[in-house]
Amino acid sequence: MLDTPEITHTNEQLTAVIHLTVPRNQIQEVMGPGIAELMSAVAAQGVEPTGPWFNHHLRMAADLFDFEISLPVATPVTAAGRVRPAVLAAAKVARTIYRGPYEGLGSAWGEFEAWIKAHDHRAAANLWECYVAGPESSPDPSTWRTQLNRPLVD
Repeated sequence: MLDTPEITHTNEQLTAVIHLTVPRNQIQEVMGPGIAELMSAVAAQGVEPTGPWFNHHLRMAADLFDFEISLPVATPVTAAGRVRPAVLAAAKVARTIYRGPYEGLGSAWGEFEAWIKAHDHRAAANLWECYVAGPESSPDPSTWRTQLNRPLVD
């Protein structure tokens, strides 16, 4: 289920990231360890997160995910292992909230992309999804919320 999409402008955001390029069928294998590694590295440096983690997909391909597991931070992190400092650029974005289990994200993105096109917007190559509330907050997937963000080039 999608909330009514809106067009908004985001500010530049400092992030700590782990960049991964993996076949689509391996996403579930790399997410848990990647998130744990990112959170541990940020905590070890005493850097404060400023919001929930998110995946920043740099490009979309049929057979792989090229993305960054990302955490917004108050101050830059120092590179450590696979963790790197980064910046999510300010952008004009289409944004909505998907409510439901992660297995429904593919359909939610399809519905969201259709809304973007129907409203005569042109999407950039990248996108990000922010995990506002998930399994860590409730075992009931109907309460999970994922913010979908698609930068626009128009």
